[in-house]
Amino acid sequence: SPTVEDFAKQLPLTLTLKDYDSTEKIADLPTKLTTQNAPHGYAGKAGDLTYYAPWGNLAIFYKDFNGVANSLIYLGKFEDLPPQFRQKNAVKVTISNAS
Repeated sequence: SPTVEDFAKQLPLTLTLKDYDSTEKIADLPTKLTTQNAPHGYAGKAGDLTYYAPWGNLAIFYKDFNGVANSLIYLGKFEDLPPQFRQKNAVKVTISNAS
């Protein structure tokens, strides 16, 4: 999708993810991503890598989100999340393209 392509152009990224609503870790991206052809909403599930367009932030869900979040765009999925994601503390991560 155009949003995923836009995100890939920003990699590698080192971000400090902060806890949000005891459900996800979030961080602002350096530049907003395109929302061209993106669906109107998405129901985040544990392990999902998403983009929340109104705030321009990356969101990684460690718990399922109840309901559909408007302007939430699915980017990908993690097979396993580190246990640190389930804690309230901020987590510093580096995201890069797989080789």
